[in-house]
Amino acid sequence: MNSGIFLINKDKGLSSNKAIQKIKRRLDIKKIGHFGTLDPLAEGLLVCGINKGTKLSERFLNLDKSYFSKIMLGIQTTTDDSEGSVIEEKKIQVSEEEIIEMIKTFVGESKQKAPFFSALKYKGKPLYKHAREGRLIEKEPRDIKIYKILNIVVENAFVSFEISCSKGTYIRSIARDLGDKLGCGGHLVELVRLSQGKFELKDAKKVDDVQMSDLIHLENLSF
Repeated sequence: MNSGIFLINKDKGLSSNKAIQKIKRRLDIKKIGHFGTLDPLAEGLLVCGINKGTKLSERFLNLDKSYFSKIMLGIQTTTDDSEGSVIEEKKIQVSEEEIIEMIKTFVGESKQKAPFFSALKYKGKPLYKHAREGRLIEKEPRDIKIYKILNIVVENAFVSFEISCSKGTYIRSIARDLGDKLGCGGHLVELVRLSQGKFELKDAKKVDDVQMSDLIHLENLSF
């Protein structure tokens, strides 16, 4: 029985679970799981364990990650991304330089509040399910670390950058918190996972293209 990991390039609009289930059916795999959810809005690297490779979940979940992110300022949403309903709209009354300087303040260690619509659980049920039923559960802020933020570009209401961060970091929360700090609100409109540990998006295959020959076998894995 083949065991190991696949590096998948998940498309936008596809849930992480649907992505791995498509692979499971197409390649007739007995057991499969992913190591870190990507929201349907997000795309990019999704690392999947196959058969005995699923036991590597905890090890992969502890790895640092990097992303390309794009935020829209001036609009706050219920989900902190473009899939939610608009809560408030405000004028952007800060300069490009002020936006860039504010983004840089996120580098380092901090405590972050997760979005109300997230996969974190409360009483055994994901927060997003509670939120859809009208209950907004606020979890205790979690310790995170932002290692670096690079290639910051400001274009009108949009801010894009590359970010390297510790496990458990929500980029949607950064979008929300950046908007709050600037006094205009903000939400995430684009997210691409570029890496997870030493594993990179450039080596990943699309869901419909991956083959068993792309499997990285357990004995060939190094972290």
